[in-house]
Amino acid sequence: MSAWDDLPVVHTLAELTGLVEERQGGLYVRWSKGPEIDLGEVSSTDELTGVPMPGLSANPLDVEDWWQDRPVRLWVARRLYDYAHLPHEKGPGVRPWVLEGRENGRGPDNEPLVEEVRPLCRLADEVIDEARAEVARQEREWGPLRRGARG
Repeated sequence: MSAWDDLPVVHTLAELTGLVEERQGGLYVRWSKGPEIDLGEVSSTDELTGVPMPGLSANPLDVEDWWQDRPVRLWVARRLYDYAHLPHEKGPGVRPWVLEGRENGRGPDNEPLVEEVRPLCRLADEVIDEARAEVARQEREWGPLRRGARG
C-alpha cells in the first residue's frame, strides 16, 4: 500500500465542505502525484526559474471573512474549480488531496507555501465534478485561472 492508498477518500462536495467547516483553519488543497512524493522534501519548485521554494505550493480552503454568511459549499467549489485544470496541464497521476499545515511564505503566483504538512484525505473525481456543477449553476460566469493564451 502507498501513502496515497492509505488516505481516506472524500466522495462528495458536502463531505469536503463539512471538513472545512469543522476544522476552521489551516486546510489546503494540493494538486500533485500525492503525499508520498511530496513529503520527501516538502518543497515546491518555481517552474519559471527552477528555484526551490520553502514549502509545498497549495491552495487555501479556509473561508475568508469577507465571504460572510454565504454558502461554504460554493466557496469550496470555487477553490476546487479554479485549479481543476492542473491534472490536464501537469500530466498523468496529478490529483487533488487535502492537507493541513502552516504557511511559510508565498510562491510567485501568490499561492501559500505550506510546511509541517499533514495529509488528511484525497478527493474522488466526483468531488471535482460536483464543484464544476456548482459553479455552472451560478448566475455569473467565472472561469478557471487559466483562461487561454496570453497575448
